[in-house]
Amino acid sequence: MIADQIIKNAKIFTSDKANPQATALVVKDGKFVYVGDEAGLSAFEGEVTDLGGKFVLPGIIDSHVHVTTGTGFEYVDLGVLVLCPTKQECLDFMADYIQKNPGLKRYRFALEKSALNGDNITKEDLDAICQGQELVVLEIGCHSNWVNSKVLAAHGITDETPDPVPELAYFVRKDGHLTGESYETASWPFLFDELRKSLTDEQIRTALSRWIDFSKEYGVGAVFDAGFPEHNDIQERIYAQLRNFDREGKLPIYVDGCYVLTQPAKLKEAMEGVKHFNREFNTEHMKVHTLKIFMDGTMKIETAAMVTPYADTGVLGASAFNAEQMAGILKELNEAGLDLHVHTVGEAASRVILDGVELARKELGDQYRVKVTCAHLWIQDDADLDRFAKLGITANFTPWWHSGNIGGTPINLYTALMGEERANKMYRCKTLWDSGALVTWSSDEVFYGDFKNWSPYLAMEVGMTRWINEKTRFDEVGRTVAPFPPENERMNIEEMILGYTINGAKQLGIEASKGSIEVGKDADFLVFDNDLLTAEPAGISYNKPRDVFFNGKKMN
Repeated sequence: MIADQIIKNAKIFTSDKANPQATALVVKDGKFVYVGDEAGLSAFEGEVTDLGGKFVLPGIIDSHVHVTTGTGFEYVDLGVLVLCPTKQECLDFMADYIQKNPGLKRYRFALEKSALNGDNITKEDLDAICQGQELVVLEIGCHSNWVNSKVLAAHGITDETPDPVPELAYFVRKDGHLTGESYETASWPFLFDELRKSLTDEQIRTALSRWIDFSKEYGVGAVFDAGFPEHNDIQERIYAQLRNFDREGKLPIYVDGCYVLTQPAKLKEAMEGVKHFNREFNTEHMKVHTLKIFMDGTMKIETAAMVTPYADTGVLGASAFNAEQMAGILKELNEAGLDLHVHTVGEAASRVILDGVELARKELGDQYRVKVTCAHLWIQDDADLDRFAKLGITANFTPWWHSGNIGGTPINLYTALMGEERANKMYRCKTLWDSGALVTWSSDEVFYGDFKNWSPYLAMEVGMTRWINEKTRFDEVGRTVAPFPPENERMNIEEMILGYTINGAKQLGIEASKGSIEVGKDADFLVFDNDLLTAEPAGISYNKPRDVFFNGKKMN
C-alpha cells in the first residue's frame, strides 16, 4: 500500500489497552492504517520519517471547557482588580478610581471576597461612591457580584423579584430588601447584559480563531464545550460560527456542544433547546447531543450543595433538582437519544445525579442509554464513591484545581468551610479511578487570555503533584506553599494521558474514531521532544508538542 505518512523509531503511547506501546505507525487518507513495530512497515510504500525515539501521544481531548463563554469574555470588561485588605479600603480604592475617570456609563471592578474579612458590600455602599452611573463589582470567582441601585433598576429587579433557584441562585436580601449582592444564575446577567447588543459575528470569529490556534499548537483535537450559562442565545450564535468554520474547512478540532439549563423553571425550554441544537449543529467537527445542567454552585461562596453542613455557617447549599426530577429528565433525554452533563461541586449535588440515574435505570432497564457525566466533584461522601462505576457515570475532574485552586495555603480555607476531616478528602479522582469508574480530565476555563490555564500539560502536572510551585508554568499569584492533600489521590502520568485521550473519547461517544492510536481511527497524534512518561512531574506544564497532526494533517 502507498501511504501518506510512515513513521518509525518512535516511542508511541497509544492509549489502546490491547496494544499500549508501539514504535511505528502509518497514515493513509487521514486514518491510521498500521500501528505496531517496524517489521510491519514492509507492507507500505512512501516517505519514511525517523523520529529518533521521540515521544508520541494521541490527540488530546478536553472533556469540559467553555469555548463559548470564553468567546463572550473576550469582549466583556471584567473590571479593575481591587487588591485591598479591608472593605473600607476597597470602597476607597473604587471611589478614587471613579473620581479620576469621570463620565463612564458603567464602572466595573473585581475583588476576592475574602478581602472583606467577613464584612460585606451593599448597594448603599456602592450608591455612596457612584450614584449617577452603573457600578458592578465582580467576585473574582465569577459566581457572584455586587451592584448598585442603578444596575438593579436597569434590569427591573426589585424586592419582589423571585430568586431563580432559592438558596443556590438568588438575590441576597436583608429584612426582605435587596442588598445588591447576588449569587450564581442571578448574578450572571449583570456581567453580559451589554454583549447581546454589541457582539458581532466578526468578533466571534476573531475570538474563535484565537482558540483554534491555541488548540492546534497544544494538540487539543476534541473538546466538550460546557456552554454559556443563561446565554444560550449568544451560545447559538457562537455555535453557528463554529459550524461555518467547519463548512469552510477551518475547524480541525472536534467540538461536542451542549444546551445549558440553570433553573427548573426553564426545563421545558431547555429540552426544546437541546433538541433544536441537536438538529442545527451536525457537521463533521460539530455536534450537540447533550443537556448541561448547573446542579449547584461553588464551595467558596457556599452555594455548592452539601450532605453535611458547612462548618462555619451550618448551611447546606441547594441543588437545582431532586432525584425524582432528575429521573424524569433522564427518561426524556433517553427517549430523544440525548446525553447529560452536570455541574456538581458538592457531595449532595452528585448524589442527586447518582440517585436519579439509579431510579431511571431501574425503570427503563435495558432501554436506558443516556451517557451521564458529573463534572468538578470537589467533595464526595464516602458512601457514594463506588456508585459511579456501578451506575456507569463518568467522573470529570479539572486537575489544575487539585492544588486547592488558590494561592498560599488553601487547606486553611477549606478547613474553615468543612472542618479538617472533610477538607483533607477533596478531589478524590484516584479513588474513583481505582473503583473502575470512567474518569476524564478538563481545563474548565472561561477566559481565553494567554490560554495558560487551558494547557493539558498544566493539568497533567498538577494532577500528579497537587501543587503549583516555582517549577510550574503558572501565574505567580497561584503558587501554593505545599502539596494539597490527600497524597494518595495523586495520579500517575499514564492515568493522566488516558484520561485526556481514550477516556475523554468515551465520555463524548467518539471512541470509535478518536482517543487512541489504533488502526481505523482518525490520525490525530502529537510528537514531543521530551518523553512525558519518564519526565519529572514538576515542570511538565512547560511541555507542548513539537508537531501536531489532526486527521494526518500537520497543524503547527
